Amino acid sequence: MVRVKKPSKTVSIEDVARLAGVSITTVSRVINKMPSVKERNRIRVLDAVKKLKFEPSVLAQRLATGRSNVVALVIPRYEGIFYSFYALELIKGIGTLCEIMKFDLLLHLTDGGSPFNLKGIGGIIFADIISNRNQLEDAVAAGIPTVVLNNYVEDAEVTCIAVDNTGGGESAVDYLAGLGHQKIAHITGDIITQAAAQRLEGYKRALAKYKIPFKEEYVFKTDYSRGQARAAAERMITMPDRPTAVFVASDPMALEVMAVAREHGISIPGDLSIVGFDDNPSGLYGPVALTTVRQPFIKMAQDSVKELVQLMSQKKSKAAAAKKIILSTQLVIRESCQSLK
Repeated sequence: MVRVKKPSKTVSIEDVARLAGVSITTVSRVINKMPSVKERNRIRVLDAVKKLKFEPSVLAQRLATGRSNVVALVIPRYEGIFYSFYALELIKGIGTLCEIMKFDLLLHLTDGGSPFNLKGIGGIIFADIISNRNQLEDAVAAGIPTVVLNNYVEDAEVTCIAVDNTGGGESAVDYLAGLGHQKIAHITGDIITQAAAQRLEGYKRALAKYKIPFKEEYVFKTDYSRGQARAAAERMITMPDRPTAVFVASDPMALEVMAVAREHGISIPGDLSIVGFDDNPSGLYGPVALTTVRQPFIKMAQDSVKELVQLMSQKKSKAAAAKKIILSTQLVIRESCQSLK
């Protein structure tokens, strides 16, 4: 007769507690090397762990501290998000550090229209706040450690890490004006976002600095999509008084503007100088390498996890004041601009 071997039962923390004659909480405290366990109980637990060949689960390790190691990354949902350099860099940077810190990362895409289920969440990172301010307020009110990225939140007691978009936009137009350009256009992102609004403000500041008159007709507002960038470029290059330079609020849009210009026989940078924003690697591989403003995406992502770790490790009674952090941008000069001097 052939005997079929039954699959071995997975040893649980309950089995260890039963054999050691202690509570599950005591077992978890021993596993986590916490000092508040009597020595005799510690010996009994370790002996039971050895006999049963028990391997602690992440859940068991969390039981003693009462904290969840689940970190939620909340990203406002928009078309093409998984083709977005910004979103992918944040997910990569946050995901890498969460793995090192032994956190479980929960990705939550939202349109802001429904409440976010906060149950079981140890900390939250909001990648910008666009139509989901209510979710941020719910998280703060619930006392969940929270960090906001890519948005400088002045009117809430929450730690935020933002990029100096105004300074970045200003540096782009400073460079173009310094090359002798007076007719400088701007193709914006979606002004509902703080980043796009600030880049527009930087554009205006630089014009004022160089005493270049601001012309409303030189500002083309879009939603960050390549389709709207193409439409804006078509309008711009057919203007009677066509700009000699353009600052574009994102690299993908800048590459679309470059493509439209070439289709119309306009030389880059001979007839039109272009500066983008992001430092997307795709800007290196076009017919002309794109001059752009580099954002520190990975640093912003990883700093958000570091700040969240500090918040999650604090006791509520000793909560520190929220930090407001602004990261600098860097102008990266390549081939898409030419001097008029």
